[in-house]
Order: sequence, then C-alpha cells, then structure tokens
Amino acid sequence: MGWLGLDDTDTLSEGCTTFSLHLLISKLPEHVDVGEVRLVRLWPFARQRTRGNAAVAVELTTENEHDLLRFLESYWNNELQALAGAVVLDEHNQREQSPADPGMVWFSESPPPSNFYQKAVSSEVKMKDVPKADASWGGMGIIGATAAVLWPQNDVTWEAIGWREQHRWPSVERCVCESALAEVASIDGTFLTRDPRTQRSLISPRGTCPVLFGVRGRTIQAAQQAASMLVEAKSTERVLAWRVFATNQATDDHLGMTHTGRVEQVEVLGRGTSVITTEHGRWMAFAESGNVKRMAQTLQPGDVIEALGLAPELGVLHIEKMRVKHRVTQKKRPLCEACQRTMKSMGSGQGVRCPVCKQRQSIGWVELQPHLDLGWVQPPPDARRHLAKPLEWYLNKTPSDTHNG
Repeated sequence: MGWLGLDDTDTLSEGCTTFSLHLLISKLPEHVDVGEVRLVRLWPFARQRTRGNAAVAVELTTENEHDLLRFLESYWNNELQALAGAVVLDEHNQREQSPADPGMVWFSESPPPSNFYQKAVSSEVKMKDVPKADASWGGMGIIGATAAVLWPQNDVTWEAIGWREQHRWPSVERCVCESALAEVASIDGTFLTRDPRTQRSLISPRGTCPVLFGVRGRTIQAAQQAASMLVEAKSTERVLAWRVFATNQATDDHLGMTHTGRVEQVEVLGRGTSVITTEHGRWMAFAESGNVKRMAQTLQPGDVIEALGLAPELGVLHIEKMRVKHRVTQKKRPLCEACQRTMKSMGSGQGVRCPVCKQRQSIGWVELQPHLDLGWVQPPPDARRHLAKPLEWYLNKTPSDTHNG
C-alpha cells in the first residue's frame, strides 16, 4: 500500500487539481486498487499559489509497484508536465498569480509521523524542507502533494465534489437544483451548504473551472447522500463525475495557541475593517468578518482580548475567532437631573456643577454599564476560511480550551 500526492495543476481561471486527480485515478492500471482520496487545504498566504491552496492525495494498493511507477512516469510526461507555467489573464481575477508548477510524489508505504503537515498548513515552507518521497516529479507542487500524503487526520470532514461537462467550464453560471439544495441543507451531518442569512448557495465556486459543486459533510455518508441528491435532481446540469474526498476542512488544523493581548487603540478603516493595536502588534478584523469586526469596534484601551488567527507576517494577526476576556471599567461625568446636561468638574476634590442651572453634586463620576459580550465570535459562513471550525462544534469546550493545550 502506498500514497500518491498531487498539487498545483490549476490556474486562477481554469483547471482543478481535484479533477486532475480524478482523471489520473480513472486511468490507473487494472491491478491498482484505489483507497481513500484526500483533499487537504494548506497555508493560504503561500507566495506561489494558484487558486484554492488545496492539495490532493490517494491511497493505492498494488502487487506490481514497478508497473505502477512506469504508469505514473508516463502519465506525468504526457498529461501533467505540460501544465507547468500556465497563467491565465482574467479581468475577474485581481489577485496576482504565480504560474502553475505541478508536483507529484509517491510514497511506497505510509510515511512515519512528521511535523511537515503542520508546518505546511500554518506557515510558509520551502522545497528544501520537504521530506523525501520514494519517487517525485515536477516543481513547487511537490510541497502540497507531500503535505496531503502526510496529513495525520487528527480531525476529518468530507466533501463530495461534482465536475461539470467540459463545454461548461468557461462559464461562471452553474445550474444546481434549488429544491434539492434545500433538502441537502436539512440532512443531518451536512454543513455550510447555504448562508443562513441570505440562503445563498455555498457549495458552488464563482469562477471558471470544472467544479459544479462541493458539498461538505461531517460523515462520509452525509456527503455521499447529499451528492447523490444533487446529481439526480432534474434541475441540476449534467455532472460528468463526482467523488468523495476526506478533508481537513473545518478542523482548525491551521491555528496554533490562543493569542491574548491588551488593547492599546482601535482604528476603524474603510468598510469597517478594524485594526486593534496590542502589545503584540496589529490584529486585523476585516470588513467581511461580521461579529468579529463589530466586537472589535466596541473595544477600549485596556480591554483584554483573546483571539485565534493566522499571522501572514511578524506582528500582524488576521483574526478568525475572538472574545473579550476582560473589559476596563468606563466612567463618565453624571447628568444634571434637572437639565440633563453633562456636569463639569469644579476642580480636584470639589465635585461637579451643571453648566446651565449651576446645580452641584459631590459624586464626580458614574460607571458605565459594561458592553454585553456574547463570548467567542466568528465571521459569517461565507467569510470563513475552508479550515475554520464552526464555534458550535466545540460543544462543551471553547477554542481557548483546545488551543491552549
């Protein structure tokens, strides 16, 4: 039994690494048995990445490894190698993209435990850091391909991916039956199928690529049932093929320890993006982050907060989950009971006086009611990373319980 990994066969506008693996699997020699198929999301800030920062892998069993390796060599040369260097210019894609640099690896046996996957999902890694495979082909894609093989599966979810017919790939429009999608959303075990606020579908990509849908499940049975319902629905466009992948999505594998910081100041930028300055640097709550952004905007200097997120550079944290651990007591001058005007100080230890009616009182400050906190908050479903675990999945624990050991 061995493992084959593959990555970086797509561009921002076309191709799909999951479909590349599906095609390869469909052409394997008859003596090769296919086991588990994996889709593994990796570090989203990698400098050289194409679209979804995802790599794939498949478990293969054969009595004739030599023949399998000959097939893989031939398939690489004839089908995959030519994809290197592809860059598609598209007015819809504003993000700078790197040329596709496919990579494929083969491990004859299950590799020993390694921290390479954890590095690849939570930081930038270099080619020199990649564990050596029994056979490898290509360029930078070898990094992701190896990480997919070395994923330890401490937590697993599932995604059933359906691919549409080739003539439909250039179109951004997708036809997935709405009534079937509503049924899929009600299946026990599916998640992130529709946005609960708008009911907009969350299972179809918006760009041009082979994927028609990717429906997620907490069990393989839920993912399989959901895909079958969508494929069989009359209003769904024809599906060329579909397959279920084991994934690290919604596992929080990418997150390390909880960050704790004391607020020094909060700056609100365009569209509500908030920059929280703490003693550890700048923590970012982006405009799309919903309750995270709103909580950030209530913070005052001295408040203590906890956050989980990724640091794309030293001193910067992109917040994915946050809570207020302690709020400083806020005070204000009292109001005059008669005039309802804010009273003014008469000097140290002399109390306050109404600027209108001149009424005095000795109590110079009143404490404000603290802002009501709702515990941990997270972005809305359509603004979360693929890897982000929903807060409701923590059951009797909190993210700080999990990420502080």
